[in-house]
Amino acid sequence: MTYLSHDEFFATVPMDVQPRLAQIQAKVESLIPGASRCIGYNMPAFRDKRIFFYFAAFKKHIGIYPPVSRDAALIRELEPFRGEKGNLSFAHHQPLPIELIGRVAVALHREYALK
Repeated sequence: MTYLSHDEFFATVPMDVQPRLAQIQAKVESLIPGASRCIGYNMPAFRDKRIFFYFAAFKKHIGIYPPVSRDAALIRELEPFRGEKGNLSFAHHQPLPIELIGRVAVALHREYALK
């Protein structure tokens, strides 16, 4: 299935996961008011001239892409959530660190504004 909106994607995930996605969406929108919702790689994403933040729910986790690459202190803080390529994975059975995710969104927005 190809998704055309965040809402279409959210409707396909389990009901207990939908609020977690909505929380991420609201956090990004509150921190980066100029960002607009879009779909990239068939995942919910945000753009501000270019896409800088992707997030999606999977069977056991929520993934956030791409990896932060320019903020060494934040990268160290994200270590428990980083996969081998640096992408982030937040297990559904764990509390969602929404403030940390917000800092990731801001860092990625800054990184992509420089490119």
